[in-house]
Amino acid sequence: GYEVNVVAGGLGDEAIVQEVVRSHREKYGRLDVLVNNAGVGIGEAVADLTAKKIDMQLAVNLRSVFLFYRESVDLLRAAGAEHKNALVVNTASIAGKSGQPWLSVYSATKFAVVGWTQAMNKELNGEGIKSLALCPGFVETPMTEFIRDQVPAEEMIRPTDVAEAVRFALHVSPACVIPEIIFQRPDETV
Repeated sequence: GYEVNVVAGGLGDEAIVQEVVRSHREKYGRLDVLVNNAGVGIGEAVADLTAKKIDMQLAVNLRSVFLFYRESVDLLRAAGAEHKNALVVNTASIAGKSGQPWLSVYSATKFAVVGWTQAMNKELNGEGIKSLALCPGFVETPMTEFIRDQVPAEEMIRPTDVAEAVRFALHVSPACVIPEIIFQRPDETV
């Protein structure tokens, strides 16, 4: 029942990011919440790292976050000026809090997303723009199919868990900044 504005393309491509924001601006005219949720994780041992897979993870997991902020900041500033509660949600990972073997590049990009989120809070909070890094462990999505033989779906974090955290962040007062939320299963540690 929701109307969706679709722009197809790879989010590591600057022109696509620009088109997404341009199209959104044209259709809606405002932006109160930006969610940077695209991500790709490719497992490789350090001795087997391939430049193409490194570049893909850097482009999608990290570069696109930078570009979406740059392209959206005027819209976010307008919302922040209006109600002091604009929000940018950046999906990081528990792998961005504790480096993971064979997912070293993915971990590095997600550590960077956490650091970027911290920097954006320091840079933009005064303009009514908050940034939140979500750091979940394994979430029951197609991205975690590779681990289902070791971690059954019923033992994974549910997408609704993450959605409820975002809903909570959307309802706090302008005086409250939530810089990071870590989601972990009972047997995980950071």
